Amino acid sequence: MKLAPFIAGRYLIAKKSHNVINIISAISAAGMAIGTAALIIILSVYNGFDALIRSMMSNVEPDLLITPATGKVFTPDNEAFDWIYDQEEVKNMCCILQEDVFISYDGKQGLAQARGVDWIYEEESPLKDHMMDGDFKLHKGDVPLACVGAGLAYEMGINPRFLRGIEIYFPSRTRKISMSNPMASVEFIKVWPSGTFSVNSEVDGKLMILPIEQMRELLEYEEEVSAVELRLMEGTSEKDAKRLKKEIQARLGDRYKVKDRFEQNESLYKMMKYEKTAIYMILIFIIIIIAFNIFGSLTMLIIEKKDDIATLKSLGAQESLIRRIFVLEGWMISLAGLAAGLIIGIGFALLQQHFGFIKMPGQFTVQAYPVILSWTDILLTSAGVAIIGYLIALIPVSLRD
Repeated sequence: MKLAPFIAGRYLIAKKSHNVINIISAISAAGMAIGTAALIIILSVYNGFDALIRSMMSNVEPDLLITPATGKVFTPDNEAFDWIYDQEEVKNMCCILQEDVFISYDGKQGLAQARGVDWIYEEESPLKDHMMDGDFKLHKGDVPLACVGAGLAYEMGINPRFLRGIEIYFPSRTRKISMSNPMASVEFIKVWPSGTFSVNSEVDGKLMILPIEQMRELLEYEEEVSAVELRLMEGTSEKDAKRLKKEIQARLGDRYKVKDRFEQNESLYKMMKYEKTAIYMILIFIIIIIAFNIFGSLTMLIIEKKDDIATLKSLGAQESLIRRIFVLEGWMISLAGLAAGLIIGIGFALLQQHFGFIKMPGQFTVQAYPVILSWTDILLTSAGVAIIGYLIALIPVSLRD
């Protein structure tokens, strides 16, 4: 056994002549344990909410989105689209025509994001699992229907049980504005609400889904689309998705842009990443403050053990050995707190992850606080706390010199 760790370990567990040193050391270890556990738990809860948001967004955002590099619309008549459809990773391919429009319903007016979709989207849309009222239907015989976000429906008073239709207006692309009769230069269609859905507040407050045929009639297009959405087979790896994205982009060329989910909502995902980094840095700063208790206890221990230091020197111990003993002593205090904190934090996160005993207040899509334990977070927390403990232990030993 090496001498420095052995003596440091003895100092850690031995009873000191001044009981206050034991108390400060215990407080230091407990503080490090609480800080470590808090870091693990908070990061795990953040992971849970992050996954929940991504899951909700996946119901609106496809795995891959093809848009024109210039302009607002294109005609998907490229041979590459046939190749895409034949790929085994592709579950479905939907055509989208989207535009911001003016709507009127029962005397109320407002703006909405109208998204015209084809029959494939109508048949296989994940929005079916998020219906609050009514059904996800866009056709009833020859009658065009529309599904409306819950926020927009509440604001406009739209109710799928009523027989009133939603009037949608958009300026004509082909006719000039007439000052004597402005409505003559505005295109108009009418659809009937079939249901309301809820994904998140941003989507719910503006989105309206309707048949692409009605959107083409409103916007005066024939076969044009504003985007093609690709949803991949469940279980497709991130590596395969990236490979497919690159192949599609190469086949389509520079006239098109192929975006994955991150690129479709880059600002949101970047903000979520920055928020997690900020949370980690704030909690690490708190642990640094807690770790200064180790500085106090180690300083007092050095003073108490000055006779032992003199004895070791008389026996031929070098100054480097003595420094190493006390640095290891201070580091062991932080490592003890780290170990206890990891056990508490991981245990709590696993219990909440599997049993959900802490419930969410109010009406949410999940009943309990979502928690996802990440081994990356555990490693980063362990490394951060261990490095902080070691650096703090160096300070009183350096000041002694």
